[in-house]
Formats: sequence, C-alpha cells, structure tokens
Amino acid sequence: MRQREGNGMKMIGLVIHLERATARRAVAMRLVEECGLPAQLLAAVDGRSLSPAIIEARLLRDPIHPVFPHALRAGEVGCFLSHRLAWQSLLESDADAALILEDDAALGPEFPAALRLAARNLGAQSPASPSSSAMGYIQFQTRLLRNQTALDAEGPCQLYQPIVTPLRTTGQLVNRRAAEHLLELTWRFDRPVDTFLQMHWHTGLRLACIAPSGLSDVSAVSGGSTLKLRHNFGDRLSREWNRFRYRRAVQRASAKAVQ
Repeated sequence: MRQREGNGMKMIGLVIHLERATARRAVAMRLVEECGLPAQLLAAVDGRSLSPAIIEARLLRDPIHPVFPHALRAGEVGCFLSHRLAWQSLLESDADAALILEDDAALGPEFPAALRLAARNLGAQSPASPSSSAMGYIQFQTRLLRNQTALDAEGPCQLYQPIVTPLRTTGQLVNRRAAEHLLELTWRFDRPVDTFLQMHWHTGLRLACIAPSGLSDVSAVSGGSTLKLRHNFGDRLSREWNRFRYRRAVQRASAKAVQ
C-alpha cells in the first residue's frame, strides 16, 4: 500500500467495514476515497460468527477496576477485535500512523484541517506515558466538547486532552508505538473498546481529541447501529443506574491519575 508523507510521517487510512452491513458499503467506500490518505477497507470481525469458545478465550478473567457493569455482547467483542486488527495492520505496514475510521462516519469540510492538526500533535513515536508530548492516539470526536481548554488549533478545529476521555471510536489517528502498546494490553479484555481506551490510568496512554473534527456519525441513515439491543423497562432502569455508577468511578480514577 502507498503512504502519504504527512508532517514527517507516513500515514495510511483503514476503514473498518462489517461486510454483512451492506447498507454501509457506499459510506465505507466514500471514506476510502475522501479521507485524503492512501486507504483501504478492513474487514471487521463479525461478532455473530464468533463461537462461545472463541469469545470466552478473549475475555479477561480478572476484571480491571472499576469493574465494567455489563456483560460483553458478541458484537462488542467483534468491534474490539476489529480495532485490534486495525492496530495490527498498521504494524504490518511501513507507515508511522493510521487513520482508523468506522463505516458509519461521514467527512465534512473541516476534516482536512482536523487531520493536519492531529498529525502535527501525534508524534511518530510516542512512549505509552500520559506525560509524553507526543500523544500517540487522537480521536476525531463527532460531538462538541464543553468546558475544555484547547491545546492547539487549526482553523475551526481544536485539540483537547480531557481528564475523562470521551467515548466513541468513530475516527482516530494512531501511531505505531500506541498501536503496539494497545495490542500488548488487549489479548484479553473485559469491556468495549472505547470504554477500555478511557482507562489511561491503566493503559498509560492518555488520549487527545479534536472537536469539531469534520467527522459525523451517520449510522442512523446507513442501516442503524450493528451493536444495539432492545431491553425492557426494568432492564433499562438497571442498566442506566449501573452505567451512572460506573461513569462516576471512571471520573474519580481519571482525575486521580492526572493529579
């Protein structure tokens, strides 16, 4: 695969696409064509095709604290394994960094500026350390962030490093060192990939993010989420209460880690 030189780095694009999600195929191909980098589709791991034995083999037996309050669904396991495939694909290339996009995203006019901003701050090699000036992993957020201090900007796009890492893995720029480190940590896992990435006190990798990023979530018009399940009213109440307690625990752990 060709790479483009960007800010002293060779960068590639990887668009994670679930092949049975045929309604998203056109969206995924548009990302490949429009992301501004030499890019290709990366076949996602389909959680539905994973046997219970395979799923069990990848689950962490001693949960990391705070303990994630829900059992992992097969789709969430597949999503995590898909991101591991993307990190591995970066290491198998000769690129310094990979733009990793999910197939439910669309690019807007701000995206080229956001990509330049991310490349400028990523660093070709980043120690897995929250104090590193090279950030290693930068999210392209699909939502605006409030009450944050910008560290850098390019046009309308601003770079932040929140104490509590926002959720979502719609888009991110990841360098080789961060990808290698994350692969070492995640042969087994106990929570969804975006929730795992929040835990910079565990990973030693404090993520940065860009907002506005020129990236938007179009899952509602491209076949809907491939992960959502319906729950009855009682289950929803229980899940919301457990989610609230978990988020409070994440906030406390995040704040303690950056003191």
